[in-house]
Amino acid sequence: MTTPRTHPRPAEAAVLLTVLGLLVLEEIALGMAEEDDRPVIGGILIGASGTGLLVVGAVLLSRWIDLRRPLPLPPPGPNGREYSARALEGFPMEAVRPLLLAENAPQLGHLYSAWMLARAGRPAPWIARRLAIPPDAAHLLVDAARSARLDQRR
Repeated sequence: MTTPRTHPRPAEAAVLLTVLGLLVLEEIALGMAEEDDRPVIGGILIGASGTGLLVVGAVLLSRWIDLRRPLPLPPPGPNGREYSARALEGFPMEAVRPLLLAENAPQLGHLYSAWMLARAGRPAPWIARRLAIPPDAAHLLVDAARSARLDQRR
């Protein structure tokens, strides 16, 4: 399964824009400072810039690690990934059927994989992004897995 080209997530975009905004404000503060205060302010701003770069690096590193972490799925068999009947217990086939009949439909094997990830507690946006399936399909499977977990607890 290939991972689609990813776009910045809202939290990542907010962090990156905040760091860029701080860098611009640092330059303005340094320009407005008096001549005697500039070395002290410059040192503080260098520390703040370094911290900002470390935050950006941490965000990018976490994304890189997330993309390379293997999915907890069974290995492919001769007919694609094979799941046991017990693993697919509770799979909402009737709810998924219209998605399979639609244009540009996801493959049933991808939906089975998404079901396994949903049962493992992964969020719908993560599943949709990693398996390249429509977000509404991922939400449907996550909701079904959540309700199945709630039914088991009763």
